Amino acid sequence: MNGILLVDKPSGWTSSDVVAKLRGVLHEKRIGHSGTLDPMATGLLVLFVGRATRAASFAEAQDKRYLAGLRLGLVTDTQDVTGTVSEHNTVNITEYELRSILPRFRGKLQQIPPMYSAIKVKGQKLYQIARRGGEIERAARPITISSLELVGREGEDWLLDLRCSKGTYVRTLCHDIGAALGCGGCMSSLRRVSAGDFSLDGAHTLPEIFEAAEKGEAESLLLPLDTLFASLPAFTIGAEAERRLRCGNPYAVDAPDGEIRVYSERGGFLALARVENGVAQTIKSFFEVS
Repeated sequence: MNGILLVDKPSGWTSSDVVAKLRGVLHEKRIGHSGTLDPMATGLLVLFVGRATRAASFAEAQDKRYLAGLRLGLVTDTQDVTGTVSEHNTVNITEYELRSILPRFRGKLQQIPPMYSAIKVKGQKLYQIARRGGEIERAARPITISSLELVGREGEDWLLDLRCSKGTYVRTLCHDIGAALGCGGCMSSLRRVSAGDFSLDGAHTLPEIFEAAEKGEAESLLLPLDTLFASLPAFTIGAEAERRLRCGNPYAVDAPDGEIRVYSERGGFLALARVENGVAQTIKSFFEVS
């Protein structure tokens, strides 16, 4: 079983919980994911099954789109509503004031990661230090928020639609927006809508996956691995070039310079490669090894 499985993660499950459960359900040890979702978050979790796990790192770098709930006036240690409250302030912020401040948080930014995160400092994960009551200085990290819009309201929470780069903490974004408004804020909900070219439209709930597995039809839910690289041009190579590719050697290909998808004459997806002056070198191979 090899391919990409799009999952609509429910609240209360960690990304690792989903992977562990599906390893048993699908009877496949090789399952990984790109882009962790916190337990309270829901939405798109892209899983790589079988030999497709070799491609997970390529998906991690892709932009993600989220719908996030912003609760103003509330400040917590985790920067979301699951944490311990440190401030509960009266809020007199208008929609106009909130919309007016959002441009500050678009584009290339420096973001200080939260203490409740899995980032390691001197061998220790930040959340382990935070759970002991500690706090240490964290270096700001570059992120990009390519779009950020206010799209509505649910009760006391404002709804934000954003697209951001790898490494962005949406709960920190909510915290920082609240701080900039002077009333504090935190994240009240989070739903991942898309990751790269993948979206929730093609995702399956866990009960749907469990039912398909019981019927022996789980493999039909998988997307071909090469859909991850669908934006790149595809080229077919002959037997001699395939032999060289499988041995890890460069090979001739009639393709322009740049990254390409490489296929065998039988139609099998062999590799992601980079071409220079008519010679291709494999970046990552995906053919089955017998």
